[in-house]
Amino acid sequence: MQHLLVMGVCGTGKSTVAKAVSDSLGATFIEADDHHSPEAKARMTSGLPLTDAHRWGWLDRIAGAADARPGRVVIACSALKEAYRERLRVTLNPMGIIHLYGDKTLLAARMAARRDHFMPVSLLESQFADLETPTGPEVLALDVALSRSDVIARACDFSRTMLDRA
Repeated sequence: MQHLLVMGVCGTGKSTVAKAVSDSLGATFIEADDHHSPEAKARMTSGLPLTDAHRWGWLDRIAGAADARPGRVVIACSALKEAYRERLRVTLNPMGIIHLYGDKTLLAARMAARRDHFMPVSLLESQFADLETPTGPEVLALDVALSRSDVIARACDFSRTMLDRA
């Protein structure tokens, strides 16, 4: 398996975990937020959630960026709905998934502490409303209430196992 998705609602630490996993594997790291259009970022900054229509091009840009990289790729992307993950799989199949999850209160506190991020705490509820929990043997679910080092260690162990199947 060459592709690994680290997903979840905002505030779960997707970027931190995906970057740590990519570093440990010597893989390419892709930050999905870097592929949002300026219009989508402005929409979220103003407190409006994205619709499916807003997300299709974004997901295609993420998949294209990952597909253009040689070797293993670790992607930090919310990918909340199964349809979004399927959209990525059209290009990036097979794809392992690390689903980061946590309590709304914890995630809201994390988001409130962030600086210089376009995603306001007010959108957390819409993220939970859209979330379709992934299942299957290619999925690892990790509660972010664990210590950051525990989450990263478990994610790295899973990633090595999934990526070595390739």
